[in-house]
Amino acid sequence: MSNTVGSYTVGDDIVDTKAPSGPVEDRWDKRRFGAKLVNPANRRKHRVIVVGTGLAGGSAGATLAEQGYHVIQFCYQDSPRRAHSVAAQGGINAAKNYRNDGDSIYRLFYDTVKGGDFRSRESNVYRLAQVSVEIIDQCVAQGVPFAREYGGLLDNRSFGGVQVSRTFYARGQTGQQLLLGAYQALERQIDAGNIEMHPRTEMLDLIVVDGRARGIVARDLITGEISTYLADAVVLASGGYGNTFYLSTNAKGSNATAIWRAHKRGAHFANPCYTQIHPTCIPRSGEHQSKLTLMSESLRNDGRIWVPKKKGDTRPPDQIPEDERDYYLERVYPSYGNLVPRDVASRAAKNVCDEGRGVGPGGLGVYLDFADAIKRMGRDKVAEKYGNLFEMYERITAEDPYQVPMRIYPAIHYTMGGLWVDYDLQSTIPGMFVIGEANFSDHGANRLGASALMQGLADGYFVLPATINDYLARGGFDPVSPDDPVVTATVGEVQDRIKRLLAVDGDRTVDSFHRELGMLVWDECGMSRNAEGLRRALKRIPELREEFWQRVKVPGTGFELNQSLEKANRVADFLELAELMCLDALHREESCGGHFREESQTDDGEAKRDDERFGYVAAWEYTGVGEPPVLHKENLDFEYVHPTLRSYA
Repeated sequence: MSNTVGSYTVGDDIVDTKAPSGPVEDRWDKRRFGAKLVNPANRRKHRVIVVGTGLAGGSAGATLAEQGYHVIQFCYQDSPRRAHSVAAQGGINAAKNYRNDGDSIYRLFYDTVKGGDFRSRESNVYRLAQVSVEIIDQCVAQGVPFAREYGGLLDNRSFGGVQVSRTFYARGQTGQQLLLGAYQALERQIDAGNIEMHPRTEMLDLIVVDGRARGIVARDLITGEISTYLADAVVLASGGYGNTFYLSTNAKGSNATAIWRAHKRGAHFANPCYTQIHPTCIPRSGEHQSKLTLMSESLRNDGRIWVPKKKGDTRPPDQIPEDERDYYLERVYPSYGNLVPRDVASRAAKNVCDEGRGVGPGGLGVYLDFADAIKRMGRDKVAEKYGNLFEMYERITAEDPYQVPMRIYPAIHYTMGGLWVDYDLQSTIPGMFVIGEANFSDHGANRLGASALMQGLADGYFVLPATINDYLARGGFDPVSPDDPVVTATVGEVQDRIKRLLAVDGDRTVDSFHRELGMLVWDECGMSRNAEGLRRALKRIPELREEFWQRVKVPGTGFELNQSLEKANRVADFLELAELMCLDALHREESCGGHFREESQTDDGEAKRDDERFGYVAAWEYTGVGEPPVLHKENLDFEYVHPTLRSYA
């Protein structure tokens, strides 16, 4: 593209050379057998850095240390168990078929490829489905208290986009319980001296020596000390970039600095415009709000979603008769009803609110009603399944969902885009592996519910430990000195950036810039976008970024606990990442997953893909702040699940 706003160049196609050929069900076994191994005695000689302690990072660190590697691990929280994975509520998918309802590894594979709107790799998704059955056994052995049926067997429930019950859960605390399992394994290795844990420490840059990732630069968030840590390989498990939008379901500390700084060192960034819109979030309540709260998708098993049939109907829900209610998901998608995939449910909620039939303040909400479930099952049974979620809703809204319907609305929840990785989970920088939400690899344009926990644990417990062996076994790791010119130059750049942020001494808070950026990206690159709006965003973001560096106010110094400085560092990255998100969305002239291009829709208003022109992964190469990036395309081949019109009717 030659125009100034939204410009980029097209480079060579990118190819995943690590994915084996042959029948899809044999590829993972084939790759594992073909991978080189490091013998147990030699593992002790290798150091591996792991950034992040959520489900992906925690499971990876524990497993690598168990194998004998010396692991140096980092989290910005005060404890590994506070990673944002604790916030996951509803469950984790696995193709165990305990319900004998027709599930299988192939069906989970099929549902995931279809649910991602045919924008994911078949090899990766099939491997994920295969490994899913091992994850449950691993977690049960760790003591994760999954819900059980009366006879003692593990219980399952359904999530969106599927017609079987394959989701294992621990009430509404599944992420927390799974993380505690990984955390215990992590702590065992810390106690054994195999993991060197650095809490309250944030990665600020990647050290690349002779073309390979060899360490990181990190800041102690308590003292402000800048330190270097060197190793033979670096694993990023730092989560997604949903907080670019300011309001999201992510913890306020969740950020994109680790992956963005790695991108600036040469790691391609794939599909940045693909973000997960979750349909069941508590609606925003005003400008004062700093984050949004997720209500588990599991609630859609028994809750019914509806709005009034008439526009502008502001009567309390109990005064709206049954025949004046529109259970729109059940009406439009009778086969799946309230359990359609997240992108479909989110867009449908937006549509009825845009029609003027939304409920609550500003008309930005729909009802999630449990009256029928309470009548059918009894209040005690509903409380047994969802009680802690109901309590959380009541604490936040002061409304009792046993008495009145919940109000929900879509919100940013998860990011499908991330650093590009091959089948081995290695980025375009040799020696840097990226796992969990930080990579792009397994979900396509939309993620099915309960699959995030599955991917994080699959990557950390089973995939990475096998593939990183192959990289380390190939050797050639000359020692890197802390005085190496590349190391000192990288440290210098980090220090200069901090000094620059502190020197501005402007008149606007970091949060004010973040809030403005978030609203801009949500309005122009959220659930619905068009070329005109994306061009507006691409014009405004560089202006806002320039204003940030001229007017931001960061009090204090860099030699102390300074949360304003932490936030400023992260928002500076969001201001660069947001531009790439909008550029990726502008170039992708199709509707796909939760990403509705108004210029690309069917006659009845559904998303319209363009497989011929856009059936690829967009992997972007960094060329400089504000400079046109290079687009590398990884063409997607479908041998087993052929792209079709995605129908849930």
